[in-house]
Amino acid sequence: MFTEIKSTRIYEQVIDQIKEMVVTGKLRKGDKLPSERELTSKLGVSRSSIREAIRVLEVIGIVSCKQGDGNFIRTDFENILFEPLSIMFLLNKSSEREIFELRRVIEVETAGLAAKNITIKQLQEIRLILDDMEKTEDEDLKIKLDKKFHYKIAKASNNFLIVTVLNTISELIDSFIKDARAKILETRKEKNIIETHHEEIYDGLVNRDSKKCSEAMRKHMKMISECFIEE
Repeated sequence: MFTEIKSTRIYEQVIDQIKEMVVTGKLRKGDKLPSERELTSKLGVSRSSIREAIRVLEVIGIVSCKQGDGNFIRTDFENILFEPLSIMFLLNKSSEREIFELRRVIEVETAGLAAKNITIKQLQEIRLILDDMEKTEDEDLKIKLDKKFHYKIAKASNNFLIVTVLNTISELIDSFIKDARAKILETRKEKNIIETHHEEIYDGLVNRDSKKCSEAMRKHMKMISECFIEE
């Protein structure tokens, strides 16, 4: 299962072996790692090297350490991109324009993929979201439902990586969503333009028309860009 290590930079090789076991399926989500003592014996390295490797694996989001219970392969990977990406965003002084452009590129294709893979239950869930948006006059609630609408479409793509990346991007631009909706409502004569676009996207999903769904999402993103990002 493990290969004895005889080299320098020991902790990195411990990390490589554990990562390889995850890739090959020998370790799966939720699996408990052997104890530090067992790893020390199997790998032929010091306990300090094992601890350093586990610490790094925890930082990069592969391992979850539970006090008194041991170390486990994480079961929830959806949020592990947010912190490193947000730090990179701040360090590089990226703008909301850059984040939005990435979101636009991904969401257009995601909508088309969702139209192919969406289930009846997911269609029903999205329909309820749109109905709730139509019923309420509470703009704060509309914002939450708007975000949920896009999340459900990403989920319907049936692609874990897409969901993870879009969630991370959305977290980074949360502070701009309220301003974006306000700007759209302020500048557009058709006050229900957002809801109209959502219905067009939903129609593409219902008819499992990938092209129509992607085009509807592209139009929606273009409007946001014109009203907010490119103002």
